[in-house]
Parts: sequence; C-alpha cells; structure tokens
Amino acid sequence: MTTTIAPAATRPPALTLDDRLALTSLAMDDRLNAAGLAVAINTARFDTQVATPPRTTETNPYATPIAALLHRARARILTDGWCRTELYDETGAVCPIRAIRLAAASRSQADDAAFLLLEAIRRHWQADTIPSWNAQQASVAPVLLAFGRAAELARARNL
Repeated sequence: MTTTIAPAATRPPALTLDDRLALTSLAMDDRLNAAGLAVAINTARFDTQVATPPRTTETNPYATPIAALLHRARARILTDGWCRTELYDETGAVCPIRAIRLAAASRSQADDAAFLLLEAIRRHWQADTIPSWNAQQASVAPVLLAFGRAAELARARNL
C-alpha cells in the first residue's frame, strides 16, 4: 500500500495553538454535557487582574531557611525603606523586626531569625534589644550589615 501526500497548495493550513485550544474546549464541553456534568460558571465575578510579585534584582544566595529569611528581610528594608523608631511608617518603610515578620512563613521562624539578628548585633555593638539598637542608628548601613552577619551565622549553623 502506498501513501500519497497532497501537495502543499491543497493541504489545509495548520491549526494555531488558539484554534486547537478552542477545539479542545468544545470537545470537553460536549463530553461534560453528554455525561450530565456540565456546570455553568459565572465568570463575571472573577478578577481578571493578576497580581505580579515585586521584582527583586538580587537572588537569594542562601539555601538554609533562616539564612534565606534574613536575606529576604534585608531585601525588604532595601526596597521598602528603613524605619528607625516605629514598626512601619506611612511610606511603607519597616523596622528590622517588621521586615523579619513579613518575610517569615511562621512565628517560630520569625523568632529564630530575630534571635540570630540580636546575636549578630550583640557581637559587634552594645545592645539589649533590636528595637533599642535600631533607634540608635543614624543610617540604614549598620542595619543591613547586621542582617548580613546574622544570615552568615544562620548559614554556618545550617539554620
């Protein structure tokens, strides 16, 4: 048996992806209707705007969860701004504790990260608490440095 192939001029044009998706959708509708499973969905209530996460220019170099959390909290201070005497302000700037809470997946993870941040601060500066130390800083530079040191501590301890 020989197979003949029609010349290119007589062949129908290839279907686009949109055409194939439309045909598949129609075929699925027919199957659902035949099985009595068709359900009407009111799509007018759906929000068609998709929220995209903010882009960060820096990738997270840490593989351990607490070190990665501290890095994300540091990045939040860089992007949102640093707040010295409040948890956050009207511009969206955050203090170190708030940055950690926002970056953490759980309360215990936030507590572990805050503990390491306080340890890093105490190794290099005199401080009783993170908020009291944060309020003494004249710029964001020592805060960012403390986050980096705390992330290194977490990585060294495999946390």
